[in-house]
Amino acid sequence: RHARQNRRRHPCIPNAPTTRGHTASPAPQSGPPLTRPPCRKWAKMAHKALNLKGLSDLAAPARTPVTLPSGHTLDVEVMVSPQDRAMGLMFRPSLPEDKGMLFIFEYSDFHGIWMKNCKFPIDIVWLDEDRRIVHVAESVPPCKADPCPAYEPLRRARYVLELNAGQARREGAVVGATLSFQLPR
Repeated sequence: RHARQNRRRHPCIPNAPTTRGHTASPAPQSGPPLTRPPCRKWAKMAHKALNLKGLSDLAAPARTPVTLPSGHTLDVEVMVSPQDRAMGLMFRPSLPEDKGMLFIFEYSDFHGIWMKNCKFPIDIVWLDEDRRIVHVAESVPPCKADPCPAYEPLRRARYVLELNAGQARREGAVVGATLSFQLPR
């Protein structure tokens, strides 16, 4: 009975510690007995966090200019966090011709990109640490059904640039070409 009491968890949040900050443990607890956590308080905080009025207060992604081999410069959103990279261009109806999205990874690898919940085809351009193009996937279609395929480069890449379908070829963004951009601080 005592071991079962020590395994009690926060009833509002699965796998969360108890209200005193203890995780499940077979060791006996000392101190005051556990009390019912304030679930309504958690619900109110979650509601405020998800409130649409509060979305305007969230920080917008960093932006930086990227100069393509043709000399044309795009204003790109920079995706650094795993959450931003996972979201990418999902649910957007289109991408203006003078815009793009740059994914920055911590290290070079075979970073896969998928098209889940994307509404339009894009070109995906992988770049190494020197900003040299190592692979291009042209006119990648939106994913129509799960499981969505992942598109990967043939060589390790540190950066990925997403453009409108056909734009990579028009702007001379081919394997071996170099792009120019500054990383945001």
